[in-house]
Amino acid sequence: MLIAELDDVSIRRITTAEETDRWRAGFIGAYQTVFSGFPYFERFYPSEAEGVFRQLTRTPEHITLVATRGQSQVVGFAAAIPLTAKPDVATHLTGLVPARHTFYLAELGVLEPWRGRQAGRSMVRERLRLIDPECYSHVVLRVSMNHTPSGEMYKAMGFEEMGVYQDVSAMRTDGKVTTDRRMFLSKLLSQVPLD
Repeated sequence: MLIAELDDVSIRRITTAEETDRWRAGFIGAYQTVFSGFPYFERFYPSEAEGVFRQLTRTPEHITLVATRGQSQVVGFAAAIPLTAKPDVATHLTGLVPARHTFYLAELGVLEPWRGRQAGRSMVRERLRLIDPECYSHVVLRVSMNHTPSGEMYKAMGFEEMGVYQDVSAMRTDGKVTTDRRMFLSKLLSQVPLD
């Protein structure tokens, strides 16, 4: 489903099985490429990236977006899921946000040639717009501790550091498994009492 148009990129929301099939391969390639670069340098095999895509698109209430060019090229992706669907993250945030009323911005990536053209910022805005403020009061995400353009973008969009960190172990592009530290950012969506 087309939800936004930039100069040469279309932002689409994946909502049907047909759209899932259509954009799966492009997501896999973009995911592998984005996370193999700075700051993560992670190695994902196609089956692992496909597993991420499958898990995201099967999560109830998911918001999965792709930034596309033409009929098949994926140049970026973004996803958001209820925090309760990501228990390892929810555990770190216990007592800080109401887990049942918090959305987690799970993924964001834009291929290098299309960075700085507003695709990432547009996908953040669209995810925030699509989260139901009648059900969810908060949104959280996790970013690298390294100063990155994406971390700065989120802060410029009103996200604040929570003072909570998580160490993530992953296979790196050099074949080694190492751990990096990531910080959580949050944003208040609504002040409507939900319970």
